[in-house]
Formats: sequence, structure tokens, C-alpha cells
Amino acid sequence: MIIGLTGGIGSGKSAATAIFERLGIGCVDADHVAREVVEPGEPALASIVEHFGPDLLMADGTLNRGRLRERIFTNEPERLWLEALLHPLIRKRMTQQLAAQTSPYAILVAPLLFENDLDKGCEASILIDVPEEIQVSRVMARDNSDEAQARSIIKRQMSRADKRLRASYVIDNSGTLADLENALVALHQEIMAKLPTPSSETGKRHDD
Repeated sequence: MIIGLTGGIGSGKSAATAIFERLGIGCVDADHVAREVVEPGEPALASIVEHFGPDLLMADGTLNRGRLRERIFTNEPERLWLEALLHPLIRKRMTQQLAAQTSPYAILVAPLLFENDLDKGCEASILIDVPEEIQVSRVMARDNSDEAQARSIIKRQMSRADKRLRASYVIDNSGTLADLENALVALHQEIMAKLPTPSSETGKRHDD
């Protein structure tokens, strides 16, 4: 069983992921996978360098992400080319990593879970939800950015209301970390209760 986990910037996705991992649940992070597919030695990095030029590489051979963002920021055709290259590779690797998980269910962590329709490959989805004012204050504190920058990032994401409508479970993270952990432990127990257990299957075979 695969469950998607998402939330707007500053909502607490990383904290939620850490809690699920402590509960023994395997988590695959879409952002981490996106970085993996362009590491040195990966075919995608070679394709990017061939297309954009060798000046996109750092001295150590890694991708200069800032320079790549500059190239595609106002160039729609180049952005679409990059997405056509990377998105299938990212989806394939996420699928492989999720299939390799041995926990009772697995979590796909994706900031753009709904925007990229990744939830369609999940049996359920969890939204870590906070009011926008809390998002803004957390982003400003975390990234040392100003309020205008924080609000600009938030406005580029799917609206909070639309995410709440689309999610299977909505977890309020406007309280403390302990509150979040309590809510996710309860949700974990709810999910586990819905899953068939190996002991019940063994019992059925024994009865036969």
C-alpha cells in the first residue's frame, strides 16, 4: 500500500516524514529522487550537459542547479524539454524505491503530489496542513527570506483549500511537534488497523 504525503512550503513535511520513519514506515522523497537522477554518472546529467552546455557543471562535476534554474526560468521550451527528460526517470525510480520497501505500507513524500497527479498512483493521501500565516513565518525563519518572497512561493503552489478537498487525510500542524506526532501516530494506527495482518493469514491457513 502506497500513501502520498504532501503539504505546502513550511507545513512540516520533513517533520512528518521523520515521525513515520521512527514508526518503521519506509518513505521515498520525490525531491531526493529528483536530485539522484542528475548525479554524476547518471545518463540524465550527460543529456543535460549535451543540451545546455558544459558550463552547467560545477568544478567537481555536479550539476549547477542555480544556473540550470536561470536557464529555464523564462524559457518555456527549455523548461518543457527538461521536464520531458526528468519526469519519466523520476517516476520510474520512485516506483522502484517504493516497491523495495518492506514496511506494512510505504509513504511517497512529494511537495507537488497533487499538482503532478502523483496521488493517482497512491491508495490514499495525507496533507500536512497549516494556515498561510504560519507558513509565512516558518519560511521566513527557516530560509531567512522576507515576507514577500515567502508569500510569492506559497501563491505558486496549489491552494490550501484545493489540497484539503483532494486529500484523504488532513493533519493540522499549527500546534507543537508533539501534537503532530500524536496525530500521526493515531493515523498510523488507523491505517495499520485497515491492513491485513500476516498473523490473520497464518491463522486462516492453520484453520484450513
